[in-house]
Amino acid sequence: MFGLEALELARIQFAFTISFHIIFPAITIGLASYLAVLEGLWLKTRREVYRDLYHFWLKIFAVNFGMGVVSGIVMAYQFGTNWSAFSEFAGSVTGPLLTYEVLTAFFLEAGFLGVMLFGWNRVGAGLHFFSTVMVAIGTLISTFWILASNSWMHTPQGHEIIDGIVVPVDWFAIIFNPSFPYRLAHMAIAAFLATAFMVGASAAWHLLRGKNNSAIRKMLSMAMWMALIVAPIQALVGDFHGLNTLEHQPAKIAAMEGHWDNSEGGPTPLILFGWPDMEREETRFKVEIPYLGSLILQHSLTEPVPALKDFPPEDRPNSTIVFWTFRIMVALGLLMIATGVWSLLLRRGGRLFESRPFLWLALFMGPSGLIAILAGWFTTEIGRQPWIIYGLMRTSEGVSSHSAEQLGLTLALFVLIYFAVFGIGIIYVLRLIAKGPVPHEGKSKGVGGPGEQRTPARPISAADEAISHEQGDDLGERN
Repeated sequence: MFGLEALELARIQFAFTISFHIIFPAITIGLASYLAVLEGLWLKTRREVYRDLYHFWLKIFAVNFGMGVVSGIVMAYQFGTNWSAFSEFAGSVTGPLLTYEVLTAFFLEAGFLGVMLFGWNRVGAGLHFFSTVMVAIGTLISTFWILASNSWMHTPQGHEIIDGIVVPVDWFAIIFNPSFPYRLAHMAIAAFLATAFMVGASAAWHLLRGKNNSAIRKMLSMAMWMALIVAPIQALVGDFHGLNTLEHQPAKIAAMEGHWDNSEGGPTPLILFGWPDMEREETRFKVEIPYLGSLILQHSLTEPVPALKDFPPEDRPNSTIVFWTFRIMVALGLLMIATGVWSLLLRRGGRLFESRPFLWLALFMGPSGLIAILAGWFTTEIGRQPWIIYGLMRTSEGVSSHSAEQLGLTLALFVLIYFAVFGIGIIYVLRLIAKGPVPHEGKSKGVGGPGEQRTPARPISAADEAISHEQGDDLGERN
């Protein structure tokens, strides 16, 4: 298919499905914690704005959670269908780690998700808040196990290879492998930032349209506080993560920097822009700053950064891709920091909710967190190549023996089905966000009897009800 081999198509198929999937868990992680904060503030202050925001974002959380579960199941099956040799080689490590996720995170979420979604007027306030917190904790536990498995593939330890099969000998070392703490912190913070900018963009959208109420203002205010505080922390965590990668995966760092040769000695410049050419073994059209590469990565003005020519050609990641995905991630991170600082200046001047240039920036920054997550994910996964388990198993050794025609057909089907199913889901979520919070939603009402308000039976019906309610209000205002 298109001149691609089976290995390349298998990689593209997995990259496609995980790119769709990673969006939904990231938002689920951030929204679950945001909902816990909103409900806690509601219980503490009894301010209706927190209750209204809770119910507004709960519907979006429910739809997003469902899409995340469905897309995750498909991705998990690919380990057996497209990467059976990898599963046979390392399944004794990756299998139990994914099982631990099910036994802890999924069971916890399944036990309390129903109470969180449908129990507002049916259980006590304390129990409902406890359920929301448990769901939020469950999403973080899920992140813990997934990243433990992925990090072990980058920095494997705690195992032996017996008869060509990985055998775990130290589960503590496997789980808490050298890159795991940095990946866990980096991903969790990225999820919080992605959610914050989505919430901030939602508020900016309504403010730009003239819908200025306490719920909308509170959304923007909370989102910008998160950006101001957490975005710089993410930059610091990213620096630590980079130093860890330099120690354990130096070829990836060389590819990210587009740095080819240390034969001249001396410190390494930072290449801001350029085009790494894998065939010519050079970065063309480069714009660089002397010494800065060594300063950032080695914290020194004399130590060089590893170069791609230090590694055999067959062990080099694709610098052309990794170089640019890394810069997209960093550029968006800097924009997040700048947005948070600008929001603070406007807040101090009392113009946070009135500055249209800032509101337009907040609106356009809405998808920035998700784009940064995707760019970072591409950087770390493509930068690991040609290894599926770093230093132990090459990607070419882990693929199943399917033909290019079979993989091309299934890839085409995935593209069609994913864009149809998840495209509709994403449009639906955007439609919900465009409607905005409903005042006094969640206030105790009758739950039985003719003509009385009932709690919807499904998350989707809850969303439909909110839209219908808003449409009715709009018609009433016009009349």
